[in-house]
Amino acid sequence: MELDERKTKILQAVIRNYLETGEPVGSRTISKYTDLNLSSATIRNEMADLEELGYILQPHTSAGRIPSDKGYRFYVDYMMEKKDKEVIEMKEMLVEKQDKMELLLKQVAKVLAQNTQYATMISAPQTKRNKLKFIQLSRVDYNQLLAVIVVEGNVIKNNILPVRQELTDETLLKLNILLNTNLNGLSIEEINLGMIAALKQQAGIHSDIVGEVLDAVAEAIKADEDLEIYTSGANNIFRYPELADQQKASQLINAFEEKETLNELVLETLSDENNTGIQIYIGEEAPMQGMKDCSVVTATYELEEGMKGTIGIIGPKRMDYDKVVGTLKTLRQQLDELYRK
Repeated sequence: MELDERKTKILQAVIRNYLETGEPVGSRTISKYTDLNLSSATIRNEMADLEELGYILQPHTSAGRIPSDKGYRFYVDYMMEKKDKEVIEMKEMLVEKQDKMELLLKQVAKVLAQNTQYATMISAPQTKRNKLKFIQLSRVDYNQLLAVIVVEGNVIKNNILPVRQELTDETLLKLNILLNTNLNGLSIEEINLGMIAALKQQAGIHSDIVGEVLDAVAEAIKADEDLEIYTSGANNIFRYPELADQQKASQLINAFEEKETLNELVLETLSDENNTGIQIYIGEEAPMQGMKDCSVVTATYELEEGMKGTIGIIGPKRMDYDKVVGTLKTLRQQLDELYRK
């Protein structure tokens, strides 16, 4: 018999409470755990049905209920199916957004170069990933686990962890609950040695798995991804005599082709926590050696969940600053709207 939504929520509440306390669970306790707003009498009737169906047991006549093996199996399958679906949906959403973002940024760089008649660049947004959203442990085979770690910005990292012995569904469930209950929403700085020691103690003989997961979490939060930069209009440099001689033009064209100098520019801009506006570098003020004969105007744009990137316009020192600054201010406002469409 397939459980309806009410019975499923009550069964989940019984199991979660029992996993946390190790004590039989009564209807009064369950009334505090569900969002159904049911009376204790109604919950008792539902628990009686669950007991008759074999999902929970009553160890003593006057005691509450505890999960049966069948109840654990239902909970594990339901939970893993739900988490798998969440991860799949999140990955599909991210792939779609990344594809859309790449096309959008390439078009922005092209239009910006056409409108200003200068060289332009725009970096893909970088996410400040300093908090954990959730962890999902699932079995690959008898001696390997898959740890799916999701951090801020919906960045997903998959790690294969070795295990010395096969874990039961109940053990895997308890580890998932232990890790998520204690770690979700924390930054790497907040996961201190005392917390790690306490988690390992609670995990008992599986403390090594907790250690492996925490290492994977730290790596996921701190990992640096390749910086994507999209450029356009490099040939516009030849429109300006002061930049068109062979040596100067060659330096600038190489900067746009190899992008190392542009990486420096983006990292310089994004590293300034207070820089959320327009920056203008004139000649020697430019942080990159190859652009000392130019003016560089940058703007930091920000999308959802702290995703930041840099827009840059490179041209002669006599560039139309008023037009460039106005264009960048408008573009910063439009990017978020375009991204969400």
